[in-house]
Order: sequence, then structure tokens, then C-alpha cells
Amino acid sequence: MFLGTVVYALINSVILALLAIGFNLTFGISGVANFAYGALYILSAYLSWMLLNLVGLPFLLAALISILLTMLFGALMYRFVLLRVRGQALSEVIATFGIGLAILEMFRYMGFVGFEYTLPVFSDHSLMIAGAYVDMQRILIVVIGVILILGLWVFTHHTSLGLAFRGIAQDERTALSLGIDSDRIATLSVSLGAGLAALAATIIIPLGSISPGEGYDVLIKALAVCIIGGLGSTGGVIVASFVIGFAERFTDSYISSHWTMIVSLAAILLVLTIKPSGLFGKQKELEERI
Repeated sequence: MFLGTVVYALINSVILALLAIGFNLTFGISGVANFAYGALYILSAYLSWMLLNLVGLPFLLAALISILLTMLFGALMYRFVLLRVRGQALSEVIATFGIGLAILEMFRYMGFVGFEYTLPVFSDHSLMIAGAYVDMQRILIVVIGVILILGLWVFTHHTSLGLAFRGIAQDERTALSLGIDSDRIATLSVSLGAGLAALAATIIIPLGSISPGEGYDVLIKALAVCIIGGLGSTGGVIVASFVIGFAERFTDSYISSHWTMIVSLAAILLVLTIKPSGLFGKQKELEERI
């Protein structure tokens, strides 16, 4: 049982990393805390479902189109809403949260609620790993998660656009003096973050069903991981994903599933008390700001 718990804790950790990486990337580059992140996750899932069941497209094509449409929505959201309040942190939070709330409640109002709203798994086979049966969908999640994280590292370190992302993130004024368009980069970062949320939905939603309430859960999980790891730190997000992932799974297995969320919230409070900027965060500590 112990080894099986470890296996599922690893899978849970990768799922949390996939849920948080898009939110973290957007904040790290543009400084925008996109509180519509969970809604974009659900939006892409419903788009895939509609293209699959109402239009009749193959699942892979439906998923690809939904990811691209979600990225487009993220770009439009920045250009027509966030650009006008950029630099005003509270206004950004209110605007993105309002957009997310509108999206989720729109689907609820339209009656998109029920267990029939789900996406198909890529494979219904399973493997025995460390004495536990693990379905191929979860194995695929781990594989895609590892490839995605490595791919993002290569992108940000070895491509001109990725280096521009890092330049804006490190010092926007210096980047501007070198001819980098900060508004364009910020638009791309919000769009890419939305795309990562859509990709996560495509491979994680098949484990359950689509519901508007899931959007709020995704946002909370992404915030928990980013706060513990440190907003803007990719390494921190990965470490925090494993900390929370293992804590949740072992709590669920050896204590009670009712304590799972409490453990996550307790971890947030503990980290904020000891290190307010997160484990690997670079924001100024409280005593440095006073």
C-alpha cells in the first residue's frame, strides 16, 4: 500500500504542476495574476466537448482547436481589458476574477452541469506499478508533464522569444531599452498561460467530468502551488507541487480525505509565516518593504 501511495502521490504532484505552470508563467513574465485561469481551464474543456459531441470532430482535432481558441481568448482578454489596467494589481485581480466568474456562471446558467460532460481518455488500458494499477491516462499525464516542463526550459533559454520573456521578467525597463515590446510579450504570456491551462484540461479532465465548480478548485490549487513555491519561480512551482501532492495523497490514504484541503491550506499558512515570498520567491520580504 505504501509504494502504491507513493506512485499516486507522484502522479498527483505532476497534475498540480500542470495546473499551476500556466498561472506561474503569466505572472512571472507579465506580472499579471490571472484569476480567470480556472475559468479558462473549464472553457477549453467545454469547447472540446462541444466540438467533439455537437460538431463531430475527432477528439485530438477538437482538443487542438479548443487550445488555440483559449489562447486567442487569453490574448484578447489582455489586449482589451488588462492592458487598460496594467500596473494596477488590484484592478487586474478584480478584472480577471470578474471575467472568470462570468465564464463559469455562464456555463452553469446554460445548464452545462452533469456527469455526461466529460472528455474521452486516450487509452483505457492500465499497468501494474509498484503493486498498484495505474491507468494509461495518468501515465500519459506524467509523460506530458515532464516533456512540457523540459520544453518550457528549452524555450525560455534557447529561443529568441523565450529570452525576450526572461528579459521582461528580469528587468522590464532594460528590456524596453533593447527594443523589446513589453505589451506584446505580456499579451503572448497571458495567451501562453491560457494555452497551458487548456492543455492541462485536455489530459486531466478525462479522469473526471467537466463542471463550472471545477474552475474554482483549479484556481485555488494553482494559487496554493504558486504561493508555496514562490510566484514567478518555475523551480519553486515544481517543488511545491511535490510537497502538496505528497501531503494530499498521504493524508487521503492514512488519515481522511476530509483533511486533504486542510493540509494544503495549512502548508500555505506555514510557508507564508516563515517565508512570505514562498520557498523560492524573489519578492521582497515584509521587513524589507517597511
